[in-house]
Amino acid sequence: MNRYASLIILVFGAFACSNAVVGQSTATAVKPASRTIEDGGNGPHKALMLSEASLPTHTVFRPNDMSAFGKKTKLPIIAWGNGACANSPWEHVNFLNEVASYGFLVVAIGPMPQEGERGSGRSTSSQMLDAINWAISQNSDKTSIYYNKLDVKKIAVSGMSCGGLQTLETAPDPRVTTAVICNSGILPEPGSGMAGMPGLKKEQLSKLHTPTLYILGGEKDIAYKNGMDDFNRINHVPVFVANMDVGHGGTYRQPHGGEFAKVATAWFQWQLKGDKTAGKLFTGKPSGLSKDPQWKVEKKNMR
Repeated sequence: MNRYASLIILVFGAFACSNAVVGQSTATAVKPASRTIEDGGNGPHKALMLSEASLPTHTVFRPNDMSAFGKKTKLPIIAWGNGACANSPWEHVNFLNEVASYGFLVVAIGPMPQEGERGSGRSTSSQMLDAINWAISQNSDKTSIYYNKLDVKKIAVSGMSCGGLQTLETAPDPRVTTAVICNSGILPEPGSGMAGMPGLKKEQLSKLHTPTLYILGGEKDIAYKNGMDDFNRINHVPVFVANMDVGHGGTYRQPHGGEFAKVATAWFQWQLKGDKTAGKLFTGKPSGLSKDPQWKVEKKNMR
């Protein structure tokens, strides 16, 4: 073999190796479209977090096995707004996945966060409506995995901090069945919060038309006074407030979303699925949750 042939082989080999490295790097750069959070949740339906091509602006949490749902058993819909007006549910994935494992379709604002990724950008209340509209359209789309498997008459809006304000802004929508506001409440002076927060006035509360749950972090929660003031002003719909002394951060990042997930899931089961056993946490004199020393509760207009 002459020197020129040897040189050609060396160059070709280097080129091939280079291509292999590029190919490997490209494969590594492909972001997964779904991920199992923790062990899939404690509920009867192991859940999955995923990005749907038809709604890449949001993150979906749902049971992994959709064959269990159809005409007789449908998935209620929950639209979720994040804390800090974040355009990513990265901080709430344990919580949201846990809720979904009990048989709910949760559609959270923001693209699906990758492992260790916090996402970027700010969100708006209109994205909660986008989530609801998308779910309803998927239910009627014969090509969708969700076709005739969603309960479009059982829709919740929920969110934490800024997401709680987005919830209160969206809750008057007539399609909404219940609202769950976490670590949040309308500020006494509209526009005095962080940039991007809905500048709601307390008069917004009169537009609520569904049973409403507030989950707060006790007196050290920066939203405690605002949330409790909301509760005290709401006199026309059933309203329940639960306080746990954990501060503004709640328990969302704890395994399976911690105590906040247990309370929120029970409320969704009661309000969206008619589960009276789950409802005992909030009904009765005293309510079931009031017997738990970790929680302080109050309620109004609830039979």
